[in-house]
Amino acid sequence: MAKIIPLYTTKGDAEAFLVYPYIYNRLGEWIGWITAEKEIYSVIGHYVGFLAKGPRILRKRAIEIATEHKRPPVSPAGKVYPPATVPLAPMMPELNHSEIDILLDEPERLHTADSGEFREDLD
Repeated sequence: MAKIIPLYTTKGDAEAFLVYPYIYNRLGEWIGWITAEKEIYSVIGHYVGFLAKGPRILRKRAIEIATEHKRPPVSPAGKVYPPATVPLAPMMPELNHSEIDILLDEPERLHTADSGEFREDLD
């Protein structure tokens, strides 16, 4: 069984879970994935941010270079069942003004495969 790593918000709430390379929401639904370089992408391949210490998902407020879309890995074979209890979040440094906490400020960037505003239309 793969290790489930909770991903925290700056407030200390566990809002997502990492089972390498997949990221799941609190319901156990696949919402994103991580690369070996610790970059986070949505299920449709849009850049979301990066994995920072804590662990938490952050993003630069202003991105200078357009990030490329990446082809997502094969979707996982089902849901993950997050643990009923998770450890308390470690002490995390405050964010500077140039960074955004994705799970706290922009959770819509990590959506399931059947929802989200960046999903292609069925037409």
